[in-house]
Amino acid sequence: MAIASNPPPLTKPRLPASSWALRALVVVAVVFLLQAAKPLLLPVLIAVALTFVFSTPVRQLRRLGVPEAIGAAVVVVAALTTVVGIGSVLAGPAADWWDRAPTTMRQLADSAQRVKSAIWREAQTVPGARRSRAAAATPPQADPIADRIASEGLSFTRVVLGQMLGFALQAAATVILLYFLLASEHWLVSRTIEAVPRRRTRALVLGGIRQAQREIGMFLGTMSLINLCLGTLTGLAVALMGLPNPVLWGAVTAVMNFVPYLGPAVVTGMLLLAGSMSFGMDPMVLAPPAAFLALHAVESNFVTPWVMGRRLRLAPLSVFLSVMLWGWLWGIAGALIAVPLLLGLRTVCKRSRRLKLVCLYLEGDAAPSPSLGALLRKRRP
Repeated sequence: MAIASNPPPLTKPRLPASSWALRALVVVAVVFLLQAAKPLLLPVLIAVALTFVFSTPVRQLRRLGVPEAIGAAVVVVAALTTVVGIGSVLAGPAADWWDRAPTTMRQLADSAQRVKSAIWREAQTVPGARRSRAAAATPPQADPIADRIASEGLSFTRVVLGQMLGFALQAAATVILLYFLLASEHWLVSRTIEAVPRRRTRALVLGGIRQAQREIGMFLGTMSLINLCLGTLTGLAVALMGLPNPVLWGAVTAVMNFVPYLGPAVVTGMLLLAGSMSFGMDPMVLAPPAAFLALHAVESNFVTPWVMGRRLRLAPLSVFLSVMLWGWLWGIAGALIAVPLLLGLRTVCKRSRRLKLVCLYLEGDAAPSPSLGALLRKRRP
């Protein structure tokens, strides 16, 4: 009687090396495609992110009997009125800062030249220095930085005008697209759910859409309030120190704080530059950036974690990498929407079994990680 042999265990087929190389090429192609498609994709993503914020008041107006087209128009007009009002308040300080920019650059160049001359004179007094009197009596050469600023002023103005025109076109496209998305948000969601054949999948898709709307809307709304308070306190602090244009610095702080890690670093450098323009070489030059860093430390370590809670916590490494990636692709606008995009990606990963591992790296965990020894001893269920 023949004894039946056990069948060999089934093993998953391994992908060939050429398949992995092809996937890597596809990823590289997608990255460069995103960089080239910035004028098209950036207004779309910003409008979608703003739709998650403003869709709630539009739905509330629809429950009160207001048609979605009229409710979307009311919300967009109210948002535009707020933005225009803030812009009109900041236009005067910004124009004054722009007019003072050439003089400021010359002052900084002169200050750098004076510091360099002082260091040079100090180095000449060091014993044993090998310098001839003829070299010491050599007249100072012209500053190449000042010459370059004077020669490239016209080309710089042309570049700025071109950037302003492109920004105006993208802003107009974003506003128009935002209105259409708000006016047809219910229709778009209904058609998307209707196109899914399975009932369970419909529930997953609808739950993912609503969760992304809640999380992104909550993040943008909460961060707007926090940054508004931080900008107000920063403006009051620099005003008490005698720094000109405190309203402008408060607005810059509020906007740049939407960019994690890099935004506060930029604000610190700008306040240090503004302090050097106003206070010269006085130690008071360190007061504006020091005040901002103290306020930002309180906001980032106590206020934001307490307000956001565990629900919107993300891993700091994933946030920093997202800011670097989108900032490299699309500049400051990409860095501003890096965290909302990361929240949307986390929502997708939560509802896909294949992406559960990615979700573990995206989510922040307040509990301490187990030791490596404990992980090696732990048996998988």
